[in-house]
Amino acid sequence: MENGSEVLTVIIFSGTHNNKDMAKLRRVSDGAGDVGGMSDAIAWNEDRTFKEIVGHRPIVGCSIMVGSMTARTYHHQDYWLTTVITEILEEREDYVRFKTENSEYEWWA
Repeated sequence: MENGSEVLTVIIFSGTHNNKDMAKLRRVSDGAGDVGGMSDAIAWNEDRTFKEIVGHRPIVGCSIMVGSMTARTYHHQDYWLTTVITEILEEREDYVRFKTENSEYEWWA
């Protein structure tokens, strides 16, 4: 791989990929969710517009987005975005069970 390609790869993958496994997000009620190299905790402004990415695992007061870092070919979705997380029910190093404004989820690193 040429040096320029390596730099681009580092920029794309820094922070959003744990370099071992894909993140997984599953809604408890029906099993819906996504799996992928992207896992971002998103903070919102008061008017519900994007503010910033504040981490890469579920955080109270943020939404979590899990899925592909790039568009998927022939797939019905590229990522899953939750509503705002209201409560962490259980947390371990590689697992979080949490409630959002309207659902309950499980997340694995």
